Amino acid sequence: MNRWQEMYKQKLTAPDEAIKNYIQNGDKVISPLGNGLPPALVSALARKIKEDELKDILYIDALNVRCFDIIAPDIQSKLTGGTSYATPVNRWAINSGITDFVPMRFSDSSRLIVEENVSLYGRQTPYHRINVSVHCVSPMDEHGFFSAGTNPDHSYAVATQKYTHKILLEVNKHMPRTFGNNHFHISQVDAVVENDLPLFCLPDIPVTKEDEAIAHNIIEHIPDGACIQLGIGGIPNAVAKFLVDKKDLSVHSEMLCDSYVDLYDQGVITSRKKTYMPGKWVATFVFGSQRLYDFIDENPIIYMCGTDMVNNPRIASLNDNLMSINTTIEVDLTGQCASESMAYRQYTGLGGQLDFVKASAMSKGGKSFICTYSTYTDKEGKLQSKIVPALNNVVSVGRADIEYVVTEYGIAYLKGSNLNTRMKKLIAIAHPDFRDWLKFEARKLV
Repeated sequence: MNRWQEMYKQKLTAPDEAIKNYIQNGDKVISPLGNGLPPALVSALARKIKEDELKDILYIDALNVRCFDIIAPDIQSKLTGGTSYATPVNRWAINSGITDFVPMRFSDSSRLIVEENVSLYGRQTPYHRINVSVHCVSPMDEHGFFSAGTNPDHSYAVATQKYTHKILLEVNKHMPRTFGNNHFHISQVDAVVENDLPLFCLPDIPVTKEDEAIAHNIIEHIPDGACIQLGIGGIPNAVAKFLVDKKDLSVHSEMLCDSYVDLYDQGVITSRKKTYMPGKWVATFVFGSQRLYDFIDENPIIYMCGTDMVNNPRIASLNDNLMSINTTIEVDLTGQCASESMAYRQYTGLGGQLDFVKASAMSKGGKSFICTYSTYTDKEGKLQSKIVPALNNVVSVGRADIEYVVTEYGIAYLKGSNLNTRMKKLIAIAHPDFRDWLKFEARKLV
């Protein structure tokens, strides 16, 4: 047993003991999103809060798919919950005011949490900085290092700040070991627990004929040698499906999904033409199938690091021909996009969408595509247009930042267009049943 293994043995404990010994009343706790959330530690934290053994806790996470205990109503009423991203699990808590929601770009999340003189979730730093971080990590290597694996995201930068804080790790043999700036050393860590719960895998997302039509409208605008950023869902999956005839693509993306592996296996992604970190797939979290998690495990082409680097538009834009492909809920006739709310009720979050819209605009040869179906069916079963005269939701991407808007009926390039031209272009890609209505409404706006 070497020095690091001995240190590991000394710090190994049970989840309840780790929470009892290292979290106190008034602490501010952060967890990564997705599979980076350590379910045993977070469940133990929830139990301590439920039993009134811990009070005045601020707990921040995002995209919780691993531990629903912490979101239970009787727990949420006893802590200050914070997030910047809504899911089916926590929408009720956000929209009922139980969990605080802070709109933010993913690139800003780490800075806002650690920077001095920034108020977050109603608490003022530096007097109330985040002082505990909890993470799910890969097993320790012979040199004493753990990898954050699938999820450096917003939490790694917080955990590695110079101010005093506590780090609790949950070691899981299923967590891939990834290269990049995402490692903890046993000497930095306060406590270690073990829990080999399998990682959460996304279900297959079917590609519809509308997805394929939207993808066809985008593909001709993507050149060989482009650097791709894909969001999540059927539309990005369809775009990837139709990229098979492209050559020498590369990756710089907030999220890695299965579509990238498909393109790699088909010889489409080579990263040979990449201008920033050539040969590397740069990302901040991974979400998909077990096949994807196996692919990134100890794969030298994968470079995982925090949102403060991956999502920073100034850094992402160092990739020439950066193509960002994301989806939205609603677009108005001026080009404003609402991507995170429905009737002002939080549905998701801004995430990295605006980061990559801006990064693509700054990139040499870059382009950003905001995609949406032309219609949706409301609760009464009535067909409604997703292109509307004026937004019914909060603005996620402003009209000055928008470049391409895409539906199954076409693609509209809006950058530099005046308002009249924008309206005409957007009406032309709306569902045919709504074009006359939109023309009528447009006349009221000009």
